[in-house]
Amino acid sequence: YENQQNIVWHQGQITKIQRQSLLGETPSTLWLTGLSASGKSTLAYVLEHTLVNAGKPCYVLDGDNIRHGLNSGLGFSQQDRHENIRRISEVAKLMNDAGLIVITAFISPLREDRQMARAIIGEAYFKEVYVSTAIDVCESRDPKGLYAKARAGEVKEFTGISAPYEPPLNPDLVIDTSQLTMADHLDKLMNLALSKAI
Repeated sequence: YENQQNIVWHQGQITKIQRQSLLGETPSTLWLTGLSASGKSTLAYVLEHTLVNAGKPCYVLDGDNIRHGLNSGLGFSQQDRHENIRRISEVAKLMNDAGLIVITAFISPLREDRQMARAIIGEAYFKEVYVSTAIDVCESRDPKGLYAKARAGEVKEFTGISAPYEPPLNPDLVIDTSQLTMADHLDKLMNLALSKAI
């Protein structure tokens, strides 16, 4: 953007610490990553419901929902996926700055994109959750019929079939939704969400 050098950041009079104090919570971003149909959105919304019932300010940024608005002009090329994650990271950072706990549910298949998200959001606030549900389980669920379309060649660049997924190397939490109960997963997610920033 040619006029970028003419844009100046305006610092407000309220600090991040003051916002956190107002809402009574230490903000963080739980970044749920995993294959399509691994259970990311289900976990995110159950966690949000539980946190809100506990009086904790939070918000879910869900991959499909974001593509209906903020990122509606983006496709699924590697470049567009990168921009999708960059925009979401900037939104999560702003929401953390406002004092909210943010839960994201994005396939975010590439490590470099998740590392970018960590860098934007901040090491102290970024908590990576790998929803490690095996691809055969995800494909057997296939609630949107996307795996079937990908196998038939109707969906290009589909993660796990015709595009790569790079599992996190050192996630803060690993969850396999084909194992244990939702209550077990929820306990782990709650502990992570409410743990203090580094």
